[in-house]
Amino acid sequence: MKLAFSTLGVPGVPVSEVVRLAAGHGYHGVELRAHPEEPVHPGIGSAERDRVAAEFKAAGVEILGIAGYVKVAAPGDDGPVLDEIRDLLDLARDLGAPFVRVFPGGDPDGGQSTEEADAVAARRLGTAAEDAADRGVRVLLETHDSHRTGADVIRVLGPVGHRNVGALWDVMHTWLGGEQPAESYAALSPFLGYVQVKDIASAEDTTPLPLGAGALPLGECLDVLTRKEWDGWLCWEYEKRWYETTAPLPELLTAGREHLTRLLNEAA
Repeated sequence: MKLAFSTLGVPGVPVSEVVRLAAGHGYHGVELRAHPEEPVHPGIGSAERDRVAAEFKAAGVEILGIAGYVKVAAPGDDGPVLDEIRDLLDLARDLGAPFVRVFPGGDPDGGQSTEEADAVAARRLGTAAEDAADRGVRVLLETHDSHRTGADVIRVLGPVGHRNVGALWDVMHTWLGGEQPAESYAALSPFLGYVQVKDIASAEDTTPLPLGAGALPLGECLDVLTRKEWDGWLCWEYEKRWYETTAPLPELLTAGREHLTRLLNEAA
């Protein structure tokens, strides 16, 4: 499996430094958080996109994915949601990234039923699938918020039934949703794009911790993936942006890579 980290862990850091960190700490790729406060987002022009792609290529580091914030199940008109997905797809195509991440974002507290949220998300992703195929990119629905388990996500992806729409397995959210790793993998495996790993102290305290220092069953997750001969990407999403007092990610990167490598070797 290839290893990456998300720029959510190094908020606002210039592209050149992100590339240096990945190459210097032995990571194969980087997931780019596509937000206006970051150096890379859909608002940057073609020249900047070319420069970013060239920097990564020169260092031999891949751009794994573009992590957007579109909420595909959210109530409202389809048009703005689909436009935002297209913008992310264009950015991914221009940077050579194979994946775009989207969130479910259903609104049960606002009265939206589970069935409504599923139908809205499936309709929008079904439309976006053709745009994704045209650009050679896959849209991945993350296990998150209103659809945090594998069982939740496949209710949407099953009806879509398109190879350019898949799943992103965030191991924290499936665990918080009460799913065992084997159950999550069984649900998501036909659709799985890549896996986000992380660690936290407990279900009540989701402050990010160094990999291996918390409660998440990372070893069990990697054991399942290894036994099933899955050979995709593991991406460490360290949520530094939301927890500013946590340890800086750069000083944790080498130990994190070593921990994942050790777990993979044990699973093998």
